[in-house]
Amino acid sequence: MTPPVPRLETERLVLRPPLPEDFEDFAAFSADAEAMRHLGGVQPRPVAWRSFVGLVGSWHVRGYAFFSVIEKATGRWVGRLGPWMPEGWPGTEVGWSIARPFWGRGYAPEGAAAAIDWAFDTLGWTEVVHAIDAANTNSKAVATKLGSRYLRPGRLPAPLDLDVELWGQSREEWRARRAGGTPA
Repeated sequence: MTPPVPRLETERLVLRPPLPEDFEDFAAFSADAEAMRHLGGVQPRPVAWRSFVGLVGSWHVRGYAFFSVIEKATGRWVGRLGPWMPEGWPGTEVGWSIARPFWGRGYAPEGAAAAIDWAFDTLGWTEVVHAIDAANTNSKAVATKLGSRYLRPGRLPAPLDLDVELWGQSREEWRARRAGGTPA
């Protein structure tokens, strides 16, 4: 049985499953070479569509996937983040991808912290990893801000076929950090 479809809120963000009206922003994000540099490269619109409906399908089949990240102040789609573990994935991931116009605002750690709480509390995960391209210093900084550390090498399955660094932490480490009042 899959858990109920959530709507998570942080101070500045709403995290919810993708809706059809999110696709235009998702496609624009997927076509941005700089935003996609560490995510396997630009996706043409038809490939972006398949990625988008793959997220929607994962919500129906598994009860989780990346959330659409919505900025509360404007209602704008600012990215995708959350729990992700498709077939062959190297671990129970909470990942993040924020559209370039919204970089530098702290949305990735803010949203990822809420998604990590949800993954541990609702999905019952015991570890969260972040699959990060070795050259992606920005994502490593987000992971560090979340209290994660380098764990081990990993590889993303086909069609990506990418070597990555797996950063992350255990549920116990996360909860101890949160109980200590350390914000993300």
